[in-house]
Amino acid sequence: MILLLAGLALWWGAHLMKRLAPATRANLGRGPIAIAILLSVVLMVVGYRMWDSFDLVVVPVWLRHLNNLMVLIAIYLMSPAAKRGVFLNGVRHPMLIGFKLWALAHLMVNPDPASIVLFGGLLAWAVVEVIVINRADRDWTRRPSGKLAMDAMFFVASIILMGVIGMIHMHIGPMPFGG
Repeated sequence: MILLLAGLALWWGAHLMKRLAPATRANLGRGPIAIAILLSVVLMVVGYRMWDSFDLVVVPVWLRHLNNLMVLIAIYLMSPAAKRGVFLNGVRHPMLIGFKLWALAHLMVNPDPASIVLFGGLLAWAVVEVIVINRADRDWTRRPSGKLAMDAMFFVASIILMGVIGMIHMHIGPMPFGG
């Protein structure tokens, strides 16, 4: 549990530093921040896998399908479609919205304390990150509209990426597509 919490704290700190301590972040450069984020992911994964956890409730099977749909949409939201497509050009934080959707989807199908801490902590970070960004940068203008073909391309790429992520997920965690 300690490693998972340390990973979450490092994730929060490394990401929020840009807005809360911009001078310190600028002095550090990208390298140390990237290393901190990578280390935070390693700590979260190791801490999560070490936690001897148990399910608090039984999850209905249909929630796994809803989870997969939400993750697919989250992957699309995190793609470059917001900058190059039509559908997301009016969305201010598509990547953070996608991240929140991803975390919420995982909370729905993982009712164990370790998952609640991990995905709940990441969901809370994404909510706080949006608030901090909006307060620091109140002026936001809508992106110029891109092409519908780009939306389609990124959606197809999202489906392919979800398949790849799912195959990796099968080897390091539970089966994401049923079975």
